[in-house]
Amino acid sequence: MKPHNWKSYVLIGIIMFIILILSTFIYIIMPRGAPSTIQSSDRLFGIVREGDIICRLGDRLWSQLFKDVSVVDKRYSHMGIININNGLINVINAEGNTGHGRDSVNEVTLDEFLKVARAVGIYRVKDIEGGQIANLAIEYIGTPFDWKFDLYDESKLYCTELLYVILGRIDQKLKLNTVYIKGLGKEIIPLESISQSEYFSEIYFQNNDK
Repeated sequence: MKPHNWKSYVLIGIIMFIILILSTFIYIIMPRGAPSTIQSSDRLFGIVREGDIICRLGDRLWSQLFKDVSVVDKRYSHMGIININNGLINVINAEGNTGHGRDSVNEVTLDEFLKVARAVGIYRVKDIEGGQIANLAIEYIGTPFDWKFDLYDESKLYCTELLYVILGRIDQKLKLNTVYIKGLGKEIIPLESISQSEYFSEIYFQNNDK
């Protein structure tokens, strides 16, 4: 094989590898199937209260992976905390979404939170003032997303870890269950730690994931 031909093959290999990486990234961030509208903020206004926990099932590959962390209840892949300000319903959530350049605890409108939702559930913590939960959640806005999923480092938070930390500050007895992920070698808080917990009441559920 001539030297210049060898270099050409190497160049082609590099280009194909880059194309593969880009294709994988696009596959991850693109929705699966047609968009599915769950509810508008107008419809949920009479249902949600400040401090409620809103869970959703997203429509992206990452969503499917995270919902499978749950063992029994696989209805959800992400959660946030309702914050009502001047009559507007917002959601505070720890979002790891590099497709939007936003890897942190942030506050979005309820409509934006529901854009990719194929299922949604509203949960209320028993015997705790919702405003207390929402006010603590506000304190964490801007905290980086925890891509290491480390429960012992509160300087970075993922979605259920945000609630885990907040509940721990309110009452140490309020513990969210964890599951051990062998591949990560760590304990992860699944979404079913909310939906299957005795500390929460399910207020509302809708599933459009047919």
